[in-house]
Amino acid sequence: FWLFNVSVTFGVQFEAGLALQIQCYQCEMTDDCAAPEFIVNCTVNVQDMCQKEVLVNDDGILYRKSCASSSACLISSSGYQQFCTGKLHSVCISCCSTPLCNGPRQKRRPLPSSGAAPTGLPLLMLVLLLLDSILC
Repeated sequence: FWLFNVSVTFGVQFEAGLALQIQCYQCEMTDDCAAPEFIVNCTVNVQDMCQKEVLVNDDGILYRKSCASSSACLISSSGYQQFCTGKLHSVCISCCSTPLCNGPRQKRRPLPSSGAAPTGLPLLMLVLLLLDSILC
């Protein structure tokens, strides 16, 4: 019974340690990198978010993606909000906390040609989709 308790205790601690590590894309390039070779394991208990910077300069768009600590990422993103215009010399920094969340934006399926919302989609989902398109 003692051995069982020890193994369960260590097993739970091991599982908890895994839950605190996130994977993010890491790159600095003009392509919105999403290939498996750009996936990195972030530092356990230190880097708990993924960060994505989108810079618009004379040469085009530059993407910087990396692991980050939540405090550093949130401070950076809030400090650059006024520069996130989408125009030339724009800098947008976003933070997220789910695995590989700093990858490329997902392509959306077009709504039916009538323009009406699908009947099976709840109103909450429509609001969330709208907010996502505004905030991202």
